Amino acid sequence: MMVRNDHKRMKRMDKDNRLKIVMAVIFLLAAAVIAKLFNLQIIEHDLYFALASSQQQVSSKLEPERGRIIIQDSRDLLSSSTYSSVINKEFAQVYAVPDKIANPSEAAEKLYNIFDKERIEKEVEVLLSQNEYFANASSTVNPLGNDRASIEEYRQIKKEAEIKLRKDAKLEEYIKKLAKKNDPYEPIKNKVDDQTLGKLKQENIIGISNFNENYRYYTENNIGSHIYGFVGYDGDNKVGRYGLEGFFNDELTGKFGSLKAERSANGKLIIINDREYTEPVNGSDLVLTINRSIEYFACKKLDEAAQRHGADGGSVIIMEPKTGAIIAMCSWPDFDPNNYNEISDVKYYNNPAIFDQYEPGSVFKIITMAAGLDADKVKPETTYNDLGSVMIEGWSKPIKNSDFETYGGHGVTNMEQVLESSLNTGAIFVAQKVGAENFLNYVKNFGFGEKTGIELETESNGDISPLARKKVRPVEFATASFGQGITVTPLQMVNSFAAIANGGILMKPYIVGEIIKPDGTKEATQPKQIKRVISERASLLLSGMMVNVVEKGHAKRAQVSGYYVAGKTGTAQIAAKSGYDENQTIHTFIGFAPSDDPKFVMLVKLDKPKDAPFAESTAVPLFGEIAEFVLNYYQVPKER
Repeated sequence: MMVRNDHKRMKRMDKDNRLKIVMAVIFLLAAAVIAKLFNLQIIEHDLYFALASSQQQVSSKLEPERGRIIIQDSRDLLSSSTYSSVINKEFAQVYAVPDKIANPSEAAEKLYNIFDKERIEKEVEVLLSQNEYFANASSTVNPLGNDRASIEEYRQIKKEAEIKLRKDAKLEEYIKKLAKKNDPYEPIKNKVDDQTLGKLKQENIIGISNFNENYRYYTENNIGSHIYGFVGYDGDNKVGRYGLEGFFNDELTGKFGSLKAERSANGKLIIINDREYTEPVNGSDLVLTINRSIEYFACKKLDEAAQRHGADGGSVIIMEPKTGAIIAMCSWPDFDPNNYNEISDVKYYNNPAIFDQYEPGSVFKIITMAAGLDADKVKPETTYNDLGSVMIEGWSKPIKNSDFETYGGHGVTNMEQVLESSLNTGAIFVAQKVGAENFLNYVKNFGFGEKTGIELETESNGDISPLARKKVRPVEFATASFGQGITVTPLQMVNSFAAIANGGILMKPYIVGEIIKPDGTKEATQPKQIKRVISERASLLLSGMMVNVVEKGHAKRAQVSGYYVAGKTGTAQIAAKSGYDENQTIHTFIGFAPSDDPKFVMLVKLDKPKDAPFAESTAVPLFGEIAEFVLNYYQVPKER
């Protein structure tokens, strides 16, 4: 009996122990769950919330459409006939999936034929045409003989060798990308147009694919490149650089939007409410004062002239003197904003028409004469005795006229002859009559020494500090009178002549005629008078004297049949470490027409031309050619 009771007691104890163990396990599991929940919900809440959000929620930055840049396509600035010269366009991004490329060498050959063959052959052809040996091949002995056939044969050998060298380098680059193992993506070519993409699709290369991306597209290519600038990258963000793209980057960009949504079980997006979606605001459009036809003609003629004369660079600016509106502006060498990254030196991005500071030379004599006439210190008939040179206090060498070595002194000379013969001594004579302090005031009033405020990036001030010293050195005062020792920008220079053409009133130059906001509202630019710099009488007298420069002086090739053209040449020496380099000059001509009611004022500038010593042989005929086109384009009635 006792044994049985012990057995029952033992069974109860075992059952109690098992129950305690189960309870303990349950308690431990519950504690673990609670601890885990505490860890998840309290300690690591932010981490797991972010992970869950990434799977269940979608947040995206919505890019606005960048504003267009529009130019005039008619004779009238107020016309609605315009042309979108800068737009947004979809291009293909071509890429490779190397794992899927069966034969990298074969694929590379096909890619070369599509993307590179034609371009490389053209580049080599240009290279050979610029080579002095081949440019003068008919009079040069070559390794294969003296006859013409041998020269052509040697040229062909050189051409094929250069093409092969470049082709092999490109093929090697492609193969290196296409042969990578375990590589899911390799970029091949950016900004591929529809025609080239069509050729690629015809080849049907397994492992080569593409997707579309929106790019800035400059329809005129190199024409106007310095005006527009380009859109580059700051990290992953697109940013306007230089020109209008840089100056108006915020307005053109617009405002980014955003989208926050949840993803359903089947992957579809569910917008939570209106507050989670911010619509992007597109950029504003810029409507320029630039005339497409004049811009194209001027830029092409500048390109031809710069290359013909072997110039290092050059600029053309055409503006409307009564308003300050820029009709055309171009510089050489230029670049293609569509392929801005192919430029070897970033200095080519700066717009020389507003960035370059140079000593203008004899075109500045017009400013000196304007001061003399306005201050009533000289009249057109005022005379002085020109000895061909003049000694200046504190300077050991005589300052000579440019024609001193061949002509000597001109004797008794009036102010009209000073401009016609471009006499340095005459400019000094006028400046000394005006006086240093008064002369500085006129120079400042004409806008020199400060930016014009045009709506373009990288504008320079110029430097007239030699005239602004407390005690001006006589030699610096003398040389400034004929445009040496001070620096200006081409835009400052043409704007000062525009004031003379505009009856003595200086206008603020502008290039954006209108801004069209995303909602369609328009913000028009109103012409702005800065100040009257000389009297109307002085401007009329000076205009007549400038007509005589073209009719009788060094600028006869600026004449346009049927019109009176007013203008002035300038052949400026370039400052070197010690004095001036006599072998390098900058040639400028500035003029306007018709002289009695100017439709335009134009500056033409060529830097360091190699085949002519004076502007009358380089800048002057270029001006005449463009001026004739502009007068015919605007159908200006002939006056003679």
